Amino acid sequence: MRILIIGLGSIAKKHMDAINALSQEVSFLALRSSKEAKKVENVTNIYSLNEVKETIDFCIISNPTHLHYDAINNAIDLNVPMFIEKPSLMNLKGANDLLEKIKSQNILTHVAFNLRFHPVLNFLKKHVNPEEVFEANIYCGSYLPDWRPNVDYRKVYSANKKMGGGVHLDLIHEIDYATWLFGYPEQTQSVKTNISNLEIDSIDYAHYQMMYPNKVVSITLNYYRKTPKRCLELVTTQGVIFANLLSQKVWNEQEEIIFESNSTILDTYHKQMKYFLGLLSSQEPSFSTFENSLENLKICLK
Repeated sequence: MRILIIGLGSIAKKHMDAINALSQEVSFLALRSSKEAKKVENVTNIYSLNEVKETIDFCIISNPTHLHYDAINNAIDLNVPMFIEKPSLMNLKGANDLLEKIKSQNILTHVAFNLRFHPVLNFLKKHVNPEEVFEANIYCGSYLPDWRPNVDYRKVYSANKKMGGGVHLDLIHEIDYATWLFGYPEQTQSVKTNISNLEIDSIDYAHYQMMYPNKVVSITLNYYRKTPKRCLELVTTQGVIFANLLSQKVWNEQEEIIFESNSTILDTYHKQMKYFLGLLSSQEPSFSTFENSLENLKICLK
């Protein structure tokens, strides 16, 4: 298996680890922006897509968000499946043009929302009827300076609006899994702002109210909570269900644990890649296509 990587950063290396765990015969090409870029073991650096001479099985788009549009647009000419790191784009400018090109060439796409492979969310997807949910409250808060130890958080893309940073885009996972669990809302309202003292120009707080005919889903995201919290609460016809994605537990109003797991977040990357590699052989469409991602992006940017 021969794979092209566009954007060889930390997230790409997680995907590489997942691939290596699933397949023993793999070679990687990496499109680098500079000949000064550090060499990575078992990776061949290239500096132009014109250097791709041999057939590749798929490409991974994992460069900074503000570069995704050009990366995807150029990769379309390779006419191979695309595994695209979330968010697929930083805005919707030209998005429909990309979508039409992808559709016209019948290119398989998968946008990497690894939380769709989280055991807690899979349990809820399987065991909770969305028609019985009146209200869902989703929360994800964490402290941006803690995200990347020994790195000045003010210089990474998350902190910079022009690079596609902002908590609404970084944590678009919550919007994605909300629409995966409940479908797309009829109407959305949002508040996005910068209210902390983090010395960044990107959005550090976002709140969404997603309205459905028979339910309301609220999503709150932030960059400044020093004690991480990632959870959801479902008010249903059968009572209230609480879920914690960090402790990987689900419990009811009586504080009875109804599900728990001891897997790690890295397991979601492995399950996601196994799913994607399966699509290559089955030729079935992904449940997280580029087109799906644009619908989530419309909610995110509203």
